Amino acid sequence: MSLADKVLAVNNDLPIRTDKPIHSGKVRSVYWLTEADSRRLIEEKGYPVAPDAPLAVMVISDRISAFDCIWTGEGGMRGVPGKGAALNAISNHWFKLFKEQGLADSHILDIPHPLVWIVQKARPVMIEAIARQYITGSMWRSYQKGEREFCGIEIPNDLQKDQKLPELLITPSTKGILKGIPGVPEADDVNITRKNIEDNFADFNFRSAGDIDLYEKLLKEGFDVISAELEKLDQIFVDTKFEFGYVTDANGEEKLIYMDEVGTPDSSRIWDGEEYRAGKVVENSKEGFRQALLSYFPDSDILLNKDRMDERLALARDNELPESMLMDLSKTYVGIAEKIIGKKLVISDNPKAELLEVLRKDYGLVD
Repeated sequence: MSLADKVLAVNNDLPIRTDKPIHSGKVRSVYWLTEADSRRLIEEKGYPVAPDAPLAVMVISDRISAFDCIWTGEGGMRGVPGKGAALNAISNHWFKLFKEQGLADSHILDIPHPLVWIVQKARPVMIEAIARQYITGSMWRSYQKGEREFCGIEIPNDLQKDQKLPELLITPSTKGILKGIPGVPEADDVNITRKNIEDNFADFNFRSAGDIDLYEKLLKEGFDVISAELEKLDQIFVDTKFEFGYVTDANGEEKLIYMDEVGTPDSSRIWDGEEYRAGKVVENSKEGFRQALLSYFPDSDILLNKDRMDERLALARDNELPESMLMDLSKTYVGIAEKIIGKKLVISDNPKAELLEVLRKDYGLVD
């Protein structure tokens, strides 16, 4: 069996029963279950939600997105072997720890297969909640140009590249294009201040102004839990993105939860501790792949300059990357996942057939 066969690249064409359009993001596809199937599963599986809660099947792919493009490799490789399983396993691990330590629940109700979650519908908070413990990446590039205020927070003058910040910095940005909010440009992923959020909390989908404190508390506590666990593995949790939303529990109460994924090499930077102490940054995250792309193409400005998006999309479409680049990334993802979960990662030889069989046999969701 070829490497290409082990990759689940397309995940929005599965015969999972749904009566709504399939939502396909950069990595995951969401199949909203019919009302009848949602009610049946809640009853059969005893999920702790209201009997009429809408449920979805979320299928992760092995697609690789970087610089807002999807990349492919030679030999028909349409993704990275083991990537989806690694991301799900890491997220599952952290979500479980958060729940055990009394932080908050996630949107996940069940894990039928390493590439599949059954989730409860959440009302997302329209914020990419980013927490930074070190100055690097885009923040360092802005700092070099003289910026000292990030999302309304002043930072010191004498910082060096990749240095630890005096305290954990929360630098939120918009999730999607939000219209009509004073002082907030109508664009995706623009930095915002805490005051922007306080003055317009309902526009960001917060239930109350008090929930801004709760989201910050959950963000900091979640970051600290992951950071402490990674420290035991001599890994440094550099920065990460959290997403939050509201769900309704079995008693009809609305509660703020963690959603999407958390603490993964896709949503975070993770550095090797030993190498960092020796003065070298070794990435155990997607950042290493981004750097490899910047080195691979002669004109790296195409990847960094948002005004050259058409050229960038053409670059990704017309260039198959060397298999070795994707396999290096596979080693990174699988390696950090196995460190975090403390056991071998199960990577399917035929993920599509395997997950459909489970959803057919044990969940009755495939005709």
